[in-house]
Amino acid sequence: MAIINVLMVYLIAFSHPYYISMTDINHNAKNKTVEVSVRIFTDDFEKTLRKNCSCKVDLSAKGDKVAMGKLINAYITEHLHIQLDGKEKGLVYKGYQQEEESTWTYFEISAVNSLQKIEGDNTILHDYRQEQINMIHIHANGNEQTEKLDYPESKWSIKL
Repeated sequence: MAIINVLMVYLIAFSHPYYISMTDINHNAKNKTVEVSVRIFTDDFEKTLRKNCSCKVDLSAKGDKVAMGKLINAYITEHLHIQLDGKEKGLVYKGYQQEEESTWTYFEISAVNSLQKIEGDNTILHDYRQEQINMIHIHANGNEQTEKLDYPESKWSIKL
């Protein structure tokens, strides 16, 4: 995870000539949940949301946090699908926050006692740029694995 964060900071420092998102998936065995966080460059995310809703989008506006949360939830749940042990699981939106030049969004999947396989489909920002790269980083069962998806790749699968 540290390497991925360093990569994101490096890309931000150079006016982010790359189009990348990072999806971090963590199985919290103690709480029996899967925590999902998605990090996207804010300017790219805002442009994509505007394109899809033809509305005013400002993720940093504190007064519009509820409306922006609805847009974010709708977009991410349309473009990120996760299956746990072969069963499609819905993402429950928990919120979002700004961090430097990027936006973190948070989701959760409950009632996950154990986990043998995680797979999914990630088309985040595929409707924005064909140069899009989506990284998937998974922490489960004491293991860490990362998948890199170059546009138009969207499917990934990891056995634990």
